[in-house]
Amino acid sequence: MRRSLALVSLAVTSMVAFAFLIPLAMVVQQLARDRAFADAELRAVSLTPVLAITAEPLTVEQALVSTGGQVAVHLVGGQVVGTAKATEEQLRTARGERRTFTAPVSDGWVHMQPVVLGEDRVAVVEAFVPEEELSRGVSTAWFALGGVALSLVLASVLVADRLGGRVVKASKALAEGAQRMEQGDLATRVVPTGPPELADAGGAFNRMADRIGQLMAAERELLADLSHRLRTPLTALRLDSETLGADPGANRVRQAVHALEREVNELIRAARRELDDPGGRQCDAAQVVHDRLVFWSALADDQQRRWNMRGTERSAFVPLTRTDLAAAMDVVLGNIFRHTPEGVGFVVALFHRPDLVVIVIEDAGPGIEDLESALRRGSSSAGSTGLGLDIARRAAESTGGSLSVDRGPLGGTRVQLRLTRVPEPQG
Repeated sequence: MRRSLALVSLAVTSMVAFAFLIPLAMVVQQLARDRAFADAELRAVSLTPVLAITAEPLTVEQALVSTGGQVAVHLVGGQVVGTAKATEEQLRTARGERRTFTAPVSDGWVHMQPVVLGEDRVAVVEAFVPEEELSRGVSTAWFALGGVALSLVLASVLVADRLGGRVVKASKALAEGAQRMEQGDLATRVVPTGPPELADAGGAFNRMADRIGQLMAAERELLADLSHRLRTPLTALRLDSETLGADPGANRVRQAVHALEREVNELIRAARRELDDPGGRQCDAAQVVHDRLVFWSALADDQQRRWNMRGTERSAFVPLTRTDLAAAMDVVLGNIFRHTPEGVGFVVALFHRPDLVVIVIEDAGPGIEDLESALRRGSSSAGSTGLGLDIARRAAESTGGSLSVDRGPLGGTRVQLRLTRVPEPQG
């Protein structure tokens, strides 16, 4: 943008400069010609009083010295005093018509000035103007005009560049603030600078960020309140599960109730963390993947599902809360247990890349028939709500990543969560 403004200023100023420079150059050239002809006329007229008094060649020759040269006098008897340049035809015209005129010769121009000395006696004064005299000082004037025009163009480009720099600086600050907010930094604010329009845009951006922060805080508060309200029925459910017998089915029910209670408590803690530290939206994806596999492993072992986990040995931080990533993992793993027969195995692998963390969840089941509709919100061919994969997709896209679903080497469904990687936090 800054370069565009400078180029526009250069083009406009250059056109204006040329629009004035060309006519001025022509005027300067014409003034030089007029000056040369006017000087020749003055030299010729200066001899008129001398010829009116005397036509003696010696006296006229002495008078020619005072004119500065390049003047000749054609006397009545045909005698010429000085160096003549005019042709015979030009001389006859001046004597016969008795009029003053300027005519071209081989190497310049001559100004013919007839002087009537009597009824049939006409002397002609000839003032010669060399060709170079017609352009004397023109080149210097043109160079001066070109220098002025160039200075004006450079000054306009410099001013446009400075003004464009202000606009670009304010625009970059606004764009960087929007990018930081896109990455989840809700505390981002910009300093409104630049032209009034951009300053207004910066103020509107700050107000929008404040409003988003308020809405997010209200959402987290609502989540914490709703999760807290679940504790009462969960407590009753846990007490009822304690009254069951000691058979394996009752133990599984009690384990499920305890797991559900842990998840509700985790939701409350995560919501409180978001309220206390809105900028702390990141977690260790490796740790989350490990914890969710540990959680689902009990059910997998019970259903005799062979499972494998790889890549969780070292940390991989992503700009996503632990709760959101755990929810995404749970919906994908839950689909395996819900839509594949017991005994079907699955693999969860985490791949470390310089700028991405890729979580691959693959099963050996029958797979999804319509892969295009699998990611469409509310669409499901298995009788479910159709929101699970959409939750995982939105979680991935909130980090700047993506989610893809296809068939894997095991023959079943393969879900790939691509999450943008962030540096490991200090401490």
